Amino acid sequence: MSDRKRRIGSIQKELLGKSREAALNAVQSFNNPLTTFKTETFIVLMVIAWMYLLHAYYRKKRVDYRYYQKRTKRRRFDRTKSGAYKYWELERCLNEERCPLDSATKSNLRFLIGLRHEIEHHKSEGIDERLTGRYLACCLNYERTITVLFGEKYGLRNALVFTLQFRDITKVPEPEEASKPLPINVAKYVQEFDASLSDEDFQSPLYSYRLFFVRKLTGKKGQADRAIEFISADSPLAKVIDRDYWVLKETERKKYRASGIVEMMREEGYTNFNMYDHTQLWKKLDAKNPGKGYGTEVPGQWLWYERWVEVVRQHCKDTAH
Repeated sequence: MSDRKRRIGSIQKELLGKSREAALNAVQSFNNPLTTFKTETFIVLMVIAWMYLLHAYYRKKRVDYRYYQKRTKRRRFDRTKSGAYKYWELERCLNEERCPLDSATKSNLRFLIGLRHEIEHHKSEGIDERLTGRYLACCLNYERTITVLFGEKYGLRNALVFTLQFRDITKVPEPEEASKPLPINVAKYVQEFDASLSDEDFQSPLYSYRLFFVRKLTGKKGQADRAIEFISADSPLAKVIDRDYWVLKETERKKYRASGIVEMMREEGYTNFNMYDHTQLWKKLDAKNPGKGYGTEVPGQWLWYERWVEVVRQHCKDTAH
């Protein structure tokens, strides 16, 4: 083996080692109950993990991932003040045409990079709980990618197991907990980013991993039982559950215009309810705050989700319109 090949392999192995360590620390930090800035720490470390992983891949494929200036036929590499090469950051790695990642995985990483920019220098309440599906997708994507590109021996699946906790995962959140809004800037960012995606990427578990949990008891005494049991989305049980719940897939939420909601209430017997009443209600409840999840803004208008229709219906019942 030549010195050059040995050096390429040695650096590649070093990059993979750094990548795996960053990924492990990201997950361990997020799962640590004493960690306060969970999302911030997770994103920073996972961005580093993915960057080193793609650097290792590009080195393997002999793709030069250093910044340079093209002058005539020669390249002049950009350097730091101390003279070190400037290497591609993660976003530049994703933009490379030879990037091995699929569209949904790239969307997940670009979402996290943008979210990091939104929450820098201040604490954002609610993001640790509300966006975990995207963090989990990032981890599963990482595990899949590193094993596909470099082999099973580099996987981390045996290093981490389901986290034990003091909170019941089947517990239904209290109303105030479930409706706790995200900071306005974060909610606006999430809304705009999701709206920019194709339906295929948005629905993909590679972008956000969504699961439905049902408490299960063992059938026999003394029988071991896992905390979580997965069922296939096309199984008979899943089809029964899917009548009321989403199972391993999510459909686009139905949206309503304000005029349609008013007309709906009138058809249900609340004939005195009008557009003025509707406007006063959403203003009183600050319902167009994106963080409350009552609706979404599309070019030129605001559309309401079913959740808001229920609020309006309850209002009509309470006020006897």
